[in-house]
Amino acid sequence: MFRGVLLISLGFFILFDPSHVISETLKGAIAKAYLSNPLLQATRAKLRSIDEGVSQAKSGWRPKLNLELDAGQKRVDSGKGWENRTPRTGSLSIEQSLFDGWRTKWDVENAKQAVFEQRAQLTLIEQNVLFEAVNVYMDVLRDKAVFSLNLSNESVVKRQLEATKDRFDVGEVTRTDVAQSEARLSRATADRIQAKGLLSMSRARYRRVIGDHPGTLKPAPAVEGLPKSEREAITLAKRNNPEILKLVHRSEGARLAIKRAEGGLYPTVDIEGNFKRKDEATSTTSSSEETSIIATISIPLYKGGAVSSRIRAAKQNWAYERRNLDVAIWKIEQETSQSWQEHETAKARVKALSSEVRAARIALDGVEQEAGVGSRSVLDVLDAGQELLDARVNLVKAQREVTVSGFKLRRSIGTLFASKMDLGIKLYDPKLYQEHQEDKLFGKTLN
Repeated sequence: MFRGVLLISLGFFILFDPSHVISETLKGAIAKAYLSNPLLQATRAKLRSIDEGVSQAKSGWRPKLNLELDAGQKRVDSGKGWENRTPRTGSLSIEQSLFDGWRTKWDVENAKQAVFEQRAQLTLIEQNVLFEAVNVYMDVLRDKAVFSLNLSNESVVKRQLEATKDRFDVGEVTRTDVAQSEARLSRATADRIQAKGLLSMSRARYRRVIGDHPGTLKPAPAVEGLPKSEREAITLAKRNNPEILKLVHRSEGARLAIKRAEGGLYPTVDIEGNFKRKDEATSTTSSSEETSIIATISIPLYKGGAVSSRIRAAKQNWAYERRNLDVAIWKIEQETSQSWQEHETAKARVKALSSEVRAARIALDGVEQEAGVGSRSVLDVLDAGQELLDARVNLVKAQREVTVSGFKLRRSIGTLFASKMDLGIKLYDPKLYQEHQEDKLFGKTLN
């Protein structure tokens, strides 16, 4: 029986000893999710689309050129007979805004805030994707260990049943002892079947999230970059959490929209230059040219109250976004505090359950020795073995919770993204596209 207990220990420690696993690491799985997750790729494409808004807003500062060409043929009765004429007209115009009440300036600034907001959204999605990768990785590790423990326990109980039957044959134990051993074996088999099913489901989730089969997974290292106190965690979350940053930029965009609306109260100054040439070929060719430069000043006096209404609406929207930001800060503070407590609780449970495993192992050794001299029953041995199994299963689950809660805390404080994890892969630069396209004047191809 004692050797059976050693088999349980071996099944547990093979799964958690780095020297026996060589296939996949947690960072490797996270890197795969980072590179292949379709939601992350879609959010990056959305960011690049919003990046173009800055270039579009800047077009308000740039000139607009237009070329028009007309050509045709007509017959005209000149009084002396019919004449064929081929009129041709060409015109080139250029328009330039000199002052638009700073509306273009605020359009550009607002477009930049929209970019910053979407970058925060990308970080938020990235954090969720990486956290899901951590979850499925740790689920497979946990369920592998639990399955191994239950498989070993089933083998131990099966041998215990065989030994009990042998003792029953020589009259050392009763039929009741045999029945108790048979019942315990049925329970062990059911637990093993359930553990195998849970492991299969965890493997399926792993394939969906990571995009690859789990294989043999290495144990997760201790979570790095965690705050030292709950207060520090909340401070970091208020500074770095992408949900908060997203609403900060949205609120700033709403404030800039007020400035943009107020631009409707200012005059505008535009200049337009035109060159026009007209040829009308007849028996006697005639042509004319016209050049003009016109400056226009438009002073709004009254527009039915629409501009003032837009300003008031923009101010109300800014108030709405500020309140949304306050709600988000309160929510993130609560979530961060909860994440901190979950991590501390998980660490304390691991410590307590480790003590329980040691005590249960000692108790099982003692019960087996006492059973050998007849002072303990078969049921006592079975119960002690079950208590050790339960303690080990609970310890495996608690170890998983320590890692997952640690990464959850990192997500809350806004540091669970690829550039903070040394994944050893080329990372996506969310600034690169916008920097390249912002001042691009021509071209419709994608880079």
